[in-house]
Amino acid sequence: MTKVTSPDTYASESDSFLQAIRLFNINELDCAFEIGKIPTQVKIPVEYFFCQAKVDSYEKVLHPAPRRQYVITLKGKLKFTVTNGDTFILEPGIILIAEDTLGPGHSWEILDGSEWERVYVPIPDDQEFHFNLPL
Repeated sequence: MTKVTSPDTYASESDSFLQAIRLFNINELDCAFEIGKIPTQVKIPVEYFFCQAKVDSYEKVLHPAPRRQYVITLKGKLKFTVTNGDTFILEPGIILIAEDTLGPGHSWEILDGSEWERVYVPIPDDQEFHFNLPL
């Protein structure tokens, strides 16, 4: 089981990056994740974004991402689980890049309290998402 314990994992790196976790498809349908970073000074054009605080029960079971998107957590601490059972912790300060649009996807559960406030920023198919693996 893999876990991300806090947003300061890359504290020793330059302040010009934010911690990010990327969900993606492997073997055409399985969901996996990798831990990395996104630069803070890159301007990323977007068409729209939307906010959500409501949590529907269907979101807690296995599901693929409905589109390529950034998910920015404002409030809440969650445990995500991918196809092979590996998990990671998502909390404010960590940007989620959801690209697992095929197969059974991922699941999540709220760890602290019952709230998850987040902003969804769809990534157009032709748009770079600026994710980098740590050095």
